[in-house]
Amino acid sequence: MKKRKNKRRQREERAAYGMLAPFFAFFSVFMLYPIVINFYYSFTNYRLGQKKQFVWLNNYKNLFKDPDFLVSLKNTAVYALFSVLFLTCLGLFISVILNRRTRMVHAVRTVMIIPYATSMVAVSMIWLLLLDPTTGFINKALIALGMNVPPKWLHDVKLALPSLIFINVWKNLGYVMLIYLSGLQNIPGELYEAATVDGAGLWHKFRRITLPMIAPTAFFVLITTSIEAFKTFEQVQIMTQGAPVNATSTVVYQIYQRAFNDYRMGYAGAMSVVLFLVILAVTLVNVFWMKKNEEKNIW
Repeated sequence: MKKRKNKRRQREERAAYGMLAPFFAFFSVFMLYPIVINFYYSFTNYRLGQKKQFVWLNNYKNLFKDPDFLVSLKNTAVYALFSVLFLTCLGLFISVILNRRTRMVHAVRTVMIIPYATSMVAVSMIWLLLLDPTTGFINKALIALGMNVPPKWLHDVKLALPSLIFINVWKNLGYVMLIYLSGLQNIPGELYEAATVDGAGLWHKFRRITLPMIAPTAFFVLITTSIEAFKTFEQVQIMTQGAPVNATSTVVYQIYQRAFNDYRMGYAGAMSVVLFLVILAVTLVNVFWMKKNEEKNIW
């Protein structure tokens, strides 16, 4: 009897491994191998069409002497910080307001999700037309309202990066709203009813019930929006190409420039490793912060 059970278990295990094999093969070829080979190239001076030589940490040393990379790192940090801040806070605020069951609310939700369902390429092209300093709809509207010298938006060093941040928030706000709404709708209504009986106001309910219950969802939003913000590329490539004067250049855009314009694969590989470490550090900080808050129960 035991032998039959053991044979049956072995067959089930083999079947399970067989079903998982395609996934592991796909993961190894298209994800694991590129990561490993990129890490390897980051220690070389590899250029397309040329022999590679090990330079060990020289690429990493040169990175932090490269003004273009340092500017792109700063721009990426600013872009990610404000994108995540606005998406997390504004998304929660709007989702709390829209956490109702009315036709009007359903219509607003549908409208807000449309930008997220649209590709960043299409969104960038539309906003590029809207923000054109001479023919764009926004500047024409401002002139019609009486503004003599409207902003140049993407051509202004001070306004270019904030413009990209605004567009990113506008596009992804619907996604964040849906994630928050799914968390809000899982909060038992009895908690709010009990708080109402005890005389709690709206702020007290939000502070003592909504925030603690929505904290895991907020953590998920923080992680996903942070990673996406650090990886931004299409928006910069289509709308500004890093201009004006590198004011909108990001790390991923610099990686693209070094790899496919300068063909410096080793140097671009070092940039991507640094970006990976930055994203990993931000993720770990968020994880530790979340665990610390849970332990202290400060929510």
